[in-house]
Amino acid sequence: MSFSDTRLRVFYAVAKQLSFTRAAEELYLTQPAVTFQIRQLEEHFNTRLFDRHHNRISLTDAGQVVYSYAERILELYRETEKAINEMTGVTRGIIKVGASTTIGEYMLPLILSGYHDRFPGVQIRLTVHNTRLVIRKLEDATIDVGMVEGPVKNKNITLTPCSEDELVVILPPKHPLTKLAEIPVQSLKDYPFVSREEGSGTRAVISEILTKAGMPYERLNVVLELGSTESVKGSVEGGMGFSIVSRASLRKESELNTLVVRRIKDLPMKRMIQFVHQKQKFRSKAVEEFINYAKEKCAQFSLN
Repeated sequence: MSFSDTRLRVFYAVAKQLSFTRAAEELYLTQPAVTFQIRQLEEHFNTRLFDRHHNRISLTDAGQVVYSYAERILELYRETEKAINEMTGVTRGIIKVGASTTIGEYMLPLILSGYHDRFPGVQIRLTVHNTRLVIRKLEDATIDVGMVEGPVKNKNITLTPCSEDELVVILPPKHPLTKLAEIPVQSLKDYPFVSREEGSGTRAVISEILTKAGMPYERLNVVLELGSTESVKGSVEGGMGFSIVSRASLRKESELNTLVVRRIKDLPMKRMIQFVHQKQKFRSKAVEEFINYAKEKCAQFSLN
């Protein structure tokens, strides 16, 4: 926890989550400790900051005022600490990293392990979501930096390329399309398709590429929508249909020959893995070093 006022940080977390339990989890505190800090702050202001309604809480008018100031004050605390660390060259503290599912499952574990060896004074907190949720967390400053593979349209977000990734068709071994060396794009609509969920970066990229090739995503025969690449691969292995995933996610399946991999004829399916961060936010030395190190490692990934 930073040098900022503990009561203010606790209040801000509760106000943002509207839950004592979730705030306690976010701050790595016990729920009684969170309740105690809120009670102290309410005694300081001599007014209630939250209304309690059975199992729900909401901000009072006074709570809304404190929340708006707390957000600004805590941001100034963060900027002060980052600025001083930057001046003194200290690489330590906490980095909150958000990653989309494919990156979080198949790329980041190697990056984080090496980064920790190089900078043992930095604690990394990783959350894995689809691209849409990673961007949302970046927008509300829940994370410091993200790594995504989907398209990003927010003008306040800076994109820094990391590595190119290839998307390929995966099929169960007995699927009719395995007889083809490359699959015509129009053939995709004729077979059951296992899709990632709405908001997935992989799905957004696939949709964009197929639409440009004259095969809108809506024409695919979607039989399942799933929330992770692992569940997609498992469903394809089980014979539910075919899918399109990152080649980087197929190391195990390639070794075991449990899935057949094919490209789409005359349709390169490439996407860029990117770092994302807010344009106007000060980046600490630890975050800068993380991006530099991750770029270094990205260049070593052979995804094709």
